[in-house]
Amino acid sequence: MSLRPVRQIIQPKPTIEGAGVKLQRAFGFGKTKDFDPFLLLDDFRNDKPQDYLAGFPWHPHRGIETITYVLAGSVEHGDSLGNQGKMTAGDVQWMTAGSGILHQEMPKGDQQGRMHGFQLWANLPSSLKMTDPRYQDIPSSAIPEVTDDDGTRVRIICGEFWGKKGPVEGVAADPNYLDISVAPGQQKRLKVETTRNAFAYVFAGSGRFRDASDARAVLTEEAADANAPAKYDVSNHSLVLFDRGDEIVVQAGDQGIRFLLVSGKPIEEPVAWYGPIVMNTQEQLRQAMAELQSGDFIKRR
Repeated sequence: MSLRPVRQIIQPKPTIEGAGVKLQRAFGFGKTKDFDPFLLLDDFRNDKPQDYLAGFPWHPHRGIETITYVLAGSVEHGDSLGNQGKMTAGDVQWMTAGSGILHQEMPKGDQQGRMHGFQLWANLPSSLKMTDPRYQDIPSSAIPEVTDDDGTRVRIICGEFWGKKGPVEGVAADPNYLDISVAPGQQKRLKVETTRNAFAYVFAGSGRFRDASDARAVLTEEAADANAPAKYDVSNHSLVLFDRGDEIVVQAGDQGIRFLLVSGKPIEEPVAWYGPIVMNTQEQLRQAMAELQSGDFIKRR
């Protein structure tokens, strides 16, 4: 077994998207090689309705898949193909934009005004950039949850883990997308296929990811000395990018730790990116923008 070294710990950046939604961006618009096949991860967590109710009005997507996971509140969505629905706590929507879609996503808080969820973008390989759009709407009740003897709980959204398979299927990046909770003080070893890029996003509690490499300085909120030995401590709102290996080890803190563990097989193709459209060449981007202007963006079949 080879332990995955921690390559980097990243603190999300406050970002405003849509019609004024305040969120935290863990990564995006850069470092595509490090996260390949993933492009962006947003944490839209807020308890102030004025900071999210304006939502994400009509906008286009092409060449990617968007994965929305709601933890609190709800998100109503509709698109140019006539699809519409509502995601509530625990639900997942996996949208393959493919050749192009126009859609909107409008968040609402729970009874306490809280809204929390994640949106992850996965790239599509060149052979599937212009595939037909499709949705996979997954209710919370359809997502398997496994609890280990030590209290570790894992919700398996996509991929296989501990003998269970997530309900999202047929995704180009063949990802594993897990929601993991480790009890206070517990240490857990978790397998990740060596050929995949992998990251963890901590969104509750705190803990430490053991590292097989030599200690090196990593700036965190707790350690501002660039020459100090690396601790790899992570707390709420931290993204951990791993190097290669076939397992990670996490030590939960006093409050336990909850994080997304996401991995996928790299596509290793050129990325040409403009807002919600991700293609392989600048010429393909120009064509997409021209089709948006001319009304030919949506491919009717």
